Amino acid sequence: MAGIVDELQSQRIPVFGPTRDAARLEGSKEYARYIMEKNAIPCARGCSFTLFEDALKYLRTQSIPVVVKADGLAAGKGVSVCFSQSEAEKALSNIMQKRVFGDAGSRVIIEECLEGQELSVLAFTDGQTIQMMSPACDYKRAFNGNCGPNTGGMGAYSPPPFFNSRLEEQIRATIMEPVIRTLGNEGIVYRGVLYAGIMLTHEGPKVLEFNARFGDPETQIILPLLKTDLAQIMKAVINGTLGKQSIEWENNACVTVVIASGGYPGDFKKGLEVHGLDNLEQDIMVFHAGTRISNDNRIVTSGGRVLNVTACGNSIAEARDKVYRNIDGINFEGSRYRSDIAFF
Repeated sequence: MAGIVDELQSQRIPVFGPTRDAARLEGSKEYARYIMEKNAIPCARGCSFTLFEDALKYLRTQSIPVVVKADGLAAGKGVSVCFSQSEAEKALSNIMQKRVFGDAGSRVIIEECLEGQELSVLAFTDGQTIQMMSPACDYKRAFNGNCGPNTGGMGAYSPPPFFNSRLEEQIRATIMEPVIRTLGNEGIVYRGVLYAGIMLTHEGPKVLEFNARFGDPETQIILPLLKTDLAQIMKAVINGTLGKQSIEWENNACVTVVIASGGYPGDFKKGLEVHGLDNLEQDIMVFHAGTRISNDNRIVTSGGRVLNVTACGNSIAEARDKVYRNIDGINFEGSRYRSDIAFF
């Protein structure tokens, strides 16, 4: 989003990813709404504001629950689903007056709260062809039972048992293809990964957000299911030949659970030694998201979401049980995780 793709392209260096203009789809929620409204792509009703007083006046006319979003990037924490008027006004004040997300809060979007099953849909695209990936379900709330504040994601699984070819085609036809086509009509060729956070409402799939990249923690469960060489796919995207590229997926399932720092997504300690990484079953994958190697060669924490403990299996239940059978062996001071990931 800072323009590294544009810079590399100017040096004639092949690069996988969207340009700065294309990445605005993630970098500005207002711009994403503009693109969606221009082509009747289904999304939540809402308005954007740059003045706190105007936003507050509008907020007080909306039904509860309501969603308050910082326009810019906020490390996955800029969206508040509010279940009371006071909670909504506090979220609005935090974004626009206290600027807890910095410049990301210079504009705010207030939207209706969509209800239904949430789904993450990712696709490779070269600006013409779209090749869908295995879909995923992400758990954004900090605590069991989908309680607590939003986070960057506390776990995920793929593929969802309710997903089918009819739903895939509906999402492709009403959301993914129209986005790429609308950007193309504006002179923007989108190449890379397009991520759509979707709510399956009683009216059909509606967009919650777009990311101009692989999602986290979705990537940790999607790429282990990919059979085709990822580098080969990336090359096809860069060269504009994705339509000729066959992509194959494993016929099994994958689950990941995030081990987080105590206090996340609020304040938390760093530099805490991580124990137990050498005592896991052979087919357990652990992705390091918030760790570093200390001067004395120990693995210590450096972020809020520290590790993704991941496993594949013949079913969601098998993959999930592998993760939870191993996760208690990994610990650091204050570590915590959700114990209800992929239970449904």
